Amino acid sequence: MTEFVREVSENDQLRADIYQLLAALLRRQPSHELLEFLSGLEIDADDDSDMTKAWVGLKLAAQQFSDEQLEDEYFNVFLGVGCGEILPYGSWFMTGSLMDKPLALLRNDLMQLGFEREEDVKEPEDHVAALCEVMGTLILEAPSYRQLAFYQRHMGSWIERFCDNLAKAPSAAFYATVAQLAKAFFVIEANEFEQLSLDIPVNCPGSEAEASEKIEPSTNELAS
Repeated sequence: MTEFVREVSENDQLRADIYQLLAALLRRQPSHELLEFLSGLEIDADDDSDMTKAWVGLKLAAQQFSDEQLEDEYFNVFLGVGCGEILPYGSWFMTGSLMDKPLALLRNDLMQLGFEREEDVKEPEDHVAALCEVMGTLILEAPSYRQLAFYQRHMGSWIERFCDNLAKAPSAAFYATVAQLAKAFFVIEANEFEQLSLDIPVNCPGSEAEASEKIEPSTNELAS
Protein backbone atom coordinates (compact mmCIF):
# COMPACT_ATOMS: atom_id res chain seq x y z
CA MET A 1 0.00 0.00 0.00
CA THR A 2 1.05 3.59 -0.54
CA GLU A 3 0.67 6.32 2.04
CA PHE A 4 -2.54 7.37 0.31
CA VAL A 5 -5.52 6.45 2.50
CA ARG A 6 -8.98 6.92 1.10
CA GLU A 7 -12.03 7.25 3.31
CA VAL A 8 -14.53 4.74 1.96
CA SER A 9 -18.19 5.73 2.00
CA GLU A 10 -21.00 3.22 2.48
CA ASN A 11 -21.94 3.66 -1.18
CA ASP A 12 -18.39 3.00 -2.39
CA GLN A 13 -18.14 -0.11 -0.20
CA LEU A 14 -21.37 -1.39 -1.75
CA ARG A 15 -20.06 -0.65 -5.26
CA ALA A 16 -16.82 -2.48 -4.52
CA ASP A 17 -18.75 -5.46 -3.12
CA ILE A 18 -20.89 -5.67 -6.27
CA TYR A 19 -17.80 -5.55 -8.49
CA GLN A 20 -16.30 -8.42 -6.50
CA LEU A 21 -19.55 -10.40 -6.67
CA LEU A 22 -19.72 -9.96 -10.44
CA ALA A 23 -16.06 -10.99 -10.67
CA ALA A 24 -16.79 -14.19 -8.76
CA LEU A 25 -19.82 -15.02 -10.90
CA LEU A 26 -18.06 -14.31 -14.20
CA ARG A 27 -14.75 -15.99 -13.32
CA ARG A 28 -16.32 -19.44 -12.91
CA GLN A 29 -19.63 -21.06 -12.02
CA PRO A 30 -20.77 -20.01 -8.53
CA SER A 31 -19.74 -22.17 -5.63
CA HIS A 32 -22.35 -23.84 -3.44
CA GLU A 33 -21.57 -21.31 -0.71
CA LEU A 34 -22.11 -18.39 -3.07
CA LEU A 35 -25.43 -19.84 -4.21
CA GLU A 36 -26.55 -20.15 -0.60
CA PHE A 37 -25.57 -16.53 0.01
CA LEU A 38 -27.52 -15.34 -3.03
CA SER A 39 -30.51 -17.50 -2.10
CA GLY A 40 -30.72 -15.80 1.30
CA LEU A 41 -30.43 -12.19 0.17
CA GLU A 42 -32.68 -9.74 2.00
CA ILE A 43 -34.25 -7.44 -0.58
CA ASP A 44 -36.48 -4.40 -0.09
CA ALA A 45 -39.77 -5.48 -1.63
CA ASP A 46 -41.00 -1.88 -1.77
CA ASP A 47 -38.18 -0.79 -4.08
CA ASP A 48 -39.16 -1.15 -7.75
CA SER A 49 -35.86 0.03 -9.25
CA ASP A 50 -34.15 -1.97 -12.01
CA MET A 51 -31.37 -2.85 -9.60
CA THR A 52 -33.76 -4.30 -7.03
CA LYS A 53 -35.65 -6.25 -9.69
CA ALA A 54 -32.31 -7.67 -10.82
CA TRP A 55 -31.43 -8.74 -7.27
CA VAL A 56 -34.79 -10.49 -6.98
CA GLY A 57 -34.21 -12.32 -10.27
CA LEU A 58 -30.74 -13.45 -9.23
CA LYS A 59 -31.99 -14.62 -5.83
CA LEU A 60 -34.75 -16.71 -7.39
CA ALA A 61 -32.33 -18.19 -9.93
CA ALA A 62 -29.87 -19.13 -7.18
CA GLN A 63 -32.66 -21.06 -5.47
CA GLN A 64 -33.60 -22.97 -8.61
CA PHE A 65 -30.33 -24.17 -10.18
CA SER A 66 -28.09 -26.99 -9.00
CA ASP A 67 -24.30 -26.93 -8.93
CA GLU A 68 -24.20 -29.40 -11.83
CA GLN A 69 -26.58 -27.32 -13.95
CA LEU A 70 -24.52 -24.20 -13.40
CA GLU A 71 -21.28 -25.97 -14.21
CA ASP A 72 -22.74 -27.02 -17.57
CA GLU A 73 -24.22 -23.57 -18.21
CA TYR A 74 -20.98 -21.76 -17.44
CA PHE A 75 -19.06 -24.10 -19.73
CA ASN A 76 -21.47 -23.59 -22.63
CA VAL A 77 -21.70 -19.81 -22.24
CA PHE A 78 -18.06 -18.92 -21.59
CA LEU A 79 -15.85 -21.86 -22.59
CA GLY A 80 -17.44 -24.31 -25.00
CA VAL A 81 -15.61 -26.76 -27.21
CA GLY A 82 -13.09 -24.42 -28.77
CA CYS A 83 -15.15 -21.31 -28.05
CA GLY A 84 -18.04 -20.36 -25.79
CA GLU A 85 -21.20 -18.53 -26.79
CA ILE A 86 -19.71 -15.25 -25.61
CA LEU A 87 -16.12 -14.00 -25.45
CA PRO A 88 -15.69 -12.16 -22.12
CA TYR A 89 -12.71 -10.04 -23.16
CA GLY A 90 -12.42 -6.29 -23.44
CA SER A 91 -10.28 -6.41 -26.57
CA TRP A 92 -12.93 -8.43 -28.38
CA PHE A 93 -15.65 -5.91 -27.62
CA MET A 94 -13.46 -2.92 -28.44
CA THR A 95 -11.77 -4.17 -31.64
CA GLY A 96 -13.43 -7.42 -32.68
CA SER A 97 -10.24 -9.41 -32.11
CA LEU A 98 -8.36 -10.89 -29.16
CA MET A 99 -4.94 -9.92 -27.83
CA ASP A 100 -5.17 -6.53 -29.54
CA LYS A 101 -3.88 -3.05 -28.65
CA PRO A 102 -6.40 -2.51 -25.82
CA LEU A 103 -4.86 -5.48 -23.99
CA ALA A 104 -1.36 -4.02 -24.33
CA LEU A 105 -2.61 -0.69 -22.97
CA LEU A 106 -4.35 -2.47 -20.11
CA ARG A 107 -1.22 -4.40 -19.20
CA ASN A 108 0.78 -1.19 -19.07
CA ASP A 109 -1.82 0.49 -16.85
CA LEU A 110 -1.99 -2.51 -14.51
CA MET A 111 1.79 -2.47 -14.17
CA GLN A 112 1.71 1.25 -13.32
CA LEU A 113 -0.98 0.58 -10.70
CA GLY A 114 1.02 -2.21 -9.09
CA PHE A 115 -1.12 -5.19 -10.12
CA GLU A 116 0.69 -8.42 -10.94
CA ARG A 117 -0.50 -11.44 -12.89
CA GLU A 118 -0.45 -14.81 -11.14
CA GLU A 119 1.84 -17.29 -12.90
CA ASP A 120 -0.82 -20.02 -13.13
CA VAL A 121 -3.51 -17.75 -14.64
CA LYS A 122 -4.02 -18.49 -18.33
CA GLU A 123 -6.76 -15.95 -19.10
CA PRO A 124 -5.70 -12.57 -20.55
CA GLU A 125 -5.93 -9.61 -18.20
CA ASP A 126 -8.88 -8.13 -20.09
CA HIS A 127 -11.22 -10.90 -18.98
CA VAL A 128 -14.30 -9.16 -17.60
CA ALA A 129 -13.91 -10.86 -14.20
CA ALA A 130 -10.35 -9.56 -13.80
CA LEU A 131 -11.44 -6.04 -14.75
CA CYS A 132 -14.22 -6.15 -12.17
CA GLU A 133 -11.69 -7.25 -9.54
CA VAL A 134 -9.46 -4.32 -10.39
CA MET A 135 -12.35 -1.85 -10.22
CA GLY A 136 -13.43 -3.22 -6.86
CA THR A 137 -9.93 -2.64 -5.52
CA LEU A 138 -9.57 0.84 -7.01
CA ILE A 139 -12.85 2.00 -5.49
CA LEU A 140 -11.54 1.07 -2.04
CA GLU A 141 -7.90 2.08 -2.40
CA ALA A 142 -7.39 4.61 -5.20
CA PRO A 143 -8.14 8.30 -5.75
CA SER A 144 -11.33 9.02 -7.65
CA TYR A 145 -9.53 10.21 -10.77
CA ARG A 146 -7.77 6.84 -11.10
CA GLN A 147 -11.05 4.96 -10.83
CA LEU A 148 -12.50 7.19 -13.53
CA ALA A 149 -9.50 6.81 -15.84
CA PHE A 150 -9.41 3.02 -15.55
CA TYR A 151 -13.15 2.65 -16.10
CA GLN A 152 -13.20 4.96 -19.11
CA ARG A 153 -10.13 3.40 -20.75
CA HIS A 154 -10.91 -0.25 -20.16
CA MET A 155 -14.62 -0.83 -19.48
CA GLY A 156 -16.95 2.08 -20.12
CA SER A 157 -17.17 1.78 -23.90
CA TRP A 158 -18.27 -1.86 -24.03
CA ILE A 159 -19.41 -3.27 -20.68
CA GLU A 160 -23.13 -2.67 -21.27
CA ARG A 161 -22.89 -4.41 -24.66
CA PHE A 162 -21.27 -7.34 -22.89
CA CYS A 163 -24.23 -7.51 -20.51
CA ASP A 164 -26.69 -7.45 -23.42
CA ASN A 165 -24.80 -10.22 -25.23
CA LEU A 166 -24.63 -12.34 -22.09
CA ALA A 167 -28.37 -11.98 -21.53
CA LYS A 168 -29.01 -13.26 -25.08
CA ALA A 169 -26.54 -16.17 -25.02
CA PRO A 170 -28.44 -19.35 -26.05
CA SER A 171 -27.50 -21.32 -22.92
CA ALA A 172 -27.86 -18.45 -20.45
CA ALA A 173 -30.54 -19.10 -17.85
CA PHE A 174 -28.94 -18.36 -14.49
CA TYR A 175 -26.45 -16.13 -16.28
CA ALA A 176 -29.26 -14.15 -17.87
CA THR A 177 -30.08 -12.95 -14.35
CA VAL A 178 -26.40 -12.18 -13.75
CA ALA A 179 -26.49 -10.12 -16.94
CA GLN A 180 -29.59 -8.29 -15.73
CA LEU A 181 -27.89 -7.38 -12.46
CA ALA A 182 -24.67 -6.36 -14.21
CA LYS A 183 -26.52 -4.19 -16.74
CA ALA A 184 -28.52 -2.39 -14.03
CA PHE A 185 -25.33 -1.86 -12.04
CA PHE A 186 -23.25 -0.54 -14.92
CA VAL A 187 -25.98 1.90 -15.94
CA ILE A 188 -25.69 3.34 -12.43
CA GLU A 189 -21.89 3.25 -12.67
CA ALA A 190 -21.97 5.19 -15.92
CA ASN A 191 -23.96 7.92 -14.17
CA GLU A 192 -21.61 7.77 -11.19
CA PHE A 193 -18.54 8.30 -13.36
CA GLU A 194 -20.22 10.96 -15.47
CA GLN A 195 -20.83 12.97 -12.32
CA LEU A 196 -17.32 12.22 -11.09
CA SER A 197 -15.83 13.53 -14.33
CA LEU A 198 -17.68 16.79 -13.78
CA ASP A 199 -16.56 17.06 -10.17
CA ILE A 200 -12.83 16.40 -10.72
CA PRO A 201 -10.99 19.63 -11.66
CA VAL A 202 -8.83 19.66 -14.78
CA ASN A 203 -5.73 20.21 -12.65
CA CYS A 204 -6.55 17.68 -9.95
CA PRO A 205 -4.76 18.71 -6.70
CA GLY A 206 -2.07 16.24 -5.78
CA SER A 207 -2.53 14.15 -8.90
CA GLU A 208 0.96 14.79 -10.25
CA ALA A 209 2.57 13.60 -7.06
CA GLU A 210 0.33 10.58 -6.76
CA ALA A 211 0.64 9.67 -10.43
CA SER A 212 4.17 8.42 -9.85
CA GLU A 213 3.06 6.10 -7.03
CA LYS A 214 1.80 2.57 -7.45
CA ILE A 215 -1.19 1.09 -5.70
CA GLU A 216 -0.38 -2.21 -4.09
CA PRO A 217 -3.72 -3.68 -2.99
CA SER A 218 -3.83 -6.59 -0.60
CA THR A 219 -5.26 -8.82 -3.34
CA ASN A 220 -3.45 -7.52 -6.37
CA GLU A 221 -2.97 -10.78 -8.28
CA LEU A 222 -5.30 -11.00 -11.25
CA ALA A 223 -7.31 -14.19 -11.39
CA SER A 224 -10.08 -14.93 -13.83
